[in-house]
Amino acid sequence: MERESQFIGESGAFLDSVEKASRAAPLDRPVLVIGERGTGKELIAERLHRLSSRWDGPLITLNCAAMPETLIEAELFGHEAGAFTGATKSRVGRFEEADGGTLFLDELGTLSSAAQERLLRAVEYGEITRIGSSRPTRVDVRIVAATNADLPQMADEGKFRADLLDRLSFEVVTLPPLRYRDGDVPVLADYFGRRMAAELEWNSWPGFGRLASEALERHSWPGNVRELRNVIERAVYQWNDSERPVDHIVFDPFESPWKPVAAKPKVSPEPAAFATPAASNEKPAEPEVSQPSYAAVDDMKEAVEAFEKRILENALAKSRYNQRQTAKALNLTYDQLRHSLKRHDLLGS
Repeated sequence: MERESQFIGESGAFLDSVEKASRAAPLDRPVLVIGERGTGKELIAERLHRLSSRWDGPLITLNCAAMPETLIEAELFGHEAGAFTGATKSRVGRFEEADGGTLFLDELGTLSSAAQERLLRAVEYGEITRIGSSRPTRVDVRIVAATNADLPQMADEGKFRADLLDRLSFEVVTLPPLRYRDGDVPVLADYFGRRMAAELEWNSWPGFGRLASEALERHSWPGNVRELRNVIERAVYQWNDSERPVDHIVFDPFESPWKPVAAKPKVSPEPAAFATPAASNEKPAEPEVSQPSYAAVDDMKEAVEAFEKRILENALAKSRYNQRQTAKALNLTYDQLRHSLKRHDLLGS
């Protein structure tokens, strides 16, 4: 499937960010795009390019975090033959490839200090020098950079050049996380659901059921739109019933009752002087545990049900009636917890 390149959403926070990017696009100045993972930073970079006077030039992307520190400079600025071991021939860098267009630097905060210094010169003077060469090359490139790091704090700590930050932050577009985009989750879920249903060649799109819709609204979406898309596409493909609304959501595909359990670290025995209570006249304090009165049990099934209900009520109260936190505390899946709450008539809690 081709990469999603549309902006879907109607919340004010999201539309304000898109509008800010649209206003900055025609200006031939650097732009920083800030946001958590999965918020759409690359889409904003593409919008900045397409709405600029460079729209018919190249849009070159480099993920700075994906490149080893020893190669990032060669990747950005190119190198001459013999500049380093393995450089058998000359190679242009991303700056020269982006000449006349836009260079999008993703994960900017991971750049090494040496690469930052070279980048500053390229931004300041519009020229780069290949590694192994003494002759600078003029380039006409607009820089759009993105990060989820706190660059001002990094600059204060000496981890990022303050002068480079000043040059790149002519405009800063900060994208809101999905959890703050009021009303956008159902809009995006419906959009991705319809796309997946079409890919699976369903005759129609049945939408989402009540349980699924409630689960989608409650989730905090740490992976933002990228996570939402994966969750929705997985839910639709696993549903296998195009006639009924999709009503089962799996947020964690690794969740399984057969998931491998990490081995517990071995605990070294305590010194002999502290190993046994016999070494002291005082008996160690026993933890206070509320024990049921087994002698009073005359119906095992009823007693077990009552005990399970008390466990659920206690866990709900401790989690302030947040069902997802309750499920985690009891080592249950969300669906298992919902089933138990329904059986004990606790869904209203």
